[in-house]
Amino acid sequence: MDKRQAQVQGDQEVYELSPEVKKYSLLDAGFMESNKGSFKLVHPINGSSPYEARYYLRATVDKSLDGLKLAITDKSGLHNINMFKIKDTEEEVSDYRYLMNFLKEKNVLVK
Repeated sequence: MDKRQAQVQGDQEVYELSPEVKKYSLLDAGFMESNKGSFKLVHPINGSSPYEARYYLRATVDKSLDGLKLAITDKSGLHNINMFKIKDTEEEVSDYRYLMNFLKEKNVLVK
């Protein structure tokens, strides 16, 4: 897989950085610029409750805007999780799909 492409564990979809991605489109989509210049997004995947997110989407775009990393983790961010294999995660999967569509609309990702 090319470094512009990424996939979360368990998902069939492979996402790629949009060729039109710009620093402002990342910031507009909720990414924060790190001290080293890369861009990070940590977004709760809510499912039914916005206050008790069990999973988080973590996306990182490198400083040169040509590398993408995606993961779904627990709250601590230390453990990658395959939420597609866990029972009763339909709402979380739906929320995740909505988030990915939002990132496509913001010209951050293409499928």
